[in-house]
Amino acid sequence: MENQLPHQVAANPTQYNIEAIAKLEHDALSRRTPTERASDIIMKVVANIWFLLAQLILILVWCLLNLHAIPGLRAFDPFPFGVLALVVSSESVFLTVFVLISQSRLTRQAERRSHLDLQVGMLSEQELTTILQMLQKLCQHVGMNVDSSKQEVQSFSKTTDVHKLASELKDKLPDE
Repeated sequence: MENQLPHQVAANPTQYNIEAIAKLEHDALSRRTPTERASDIIMKVVANIWFLLAQLILILVWCLLNLHAIPGLRAFDPFPFGVLALVVSSESVFLTVFVLISQSRLTRQAERRSHLDLQVGMLSEQELTTILQMLQKLCQHVGMNVDSSKQEVQSFSKTTDVHKLASELKDKLPDE
């Protein structure tokens, strides 16, 4: 399998990357807990215009029934609609909890992606640094004059200190 990987990447790198990303997404979805799965299903149901319209219609019908606007029907929750307030506030508490569960899972997933992105970026930087160092040695070996870009090449061919970069970013970026 290890020997097969470079061949797959070389044969069609875009397709390989798409499949790798799709596999990561499938793996992330399969790691969800039952609570997270339920929360995601509930969020799909309530996070659309039809749920909003159903809520509006329910509240409108509730108010019409209890304000005696529909003749022949008896009010079961007279104004100021105490039962309606209880139902709506309970619903909002539960929906808030489901949103927080889903957001927590998505945040963990985004952090994993960010760490993977950082790892790939660091590996790329290390590989490019090594390639630049090898290229610089090759140019020197064949006697090629690279004085015009020597300083730039030397600065890029040094290994990047990630901790130093993070510290500099922390100093330059505004506080939260």
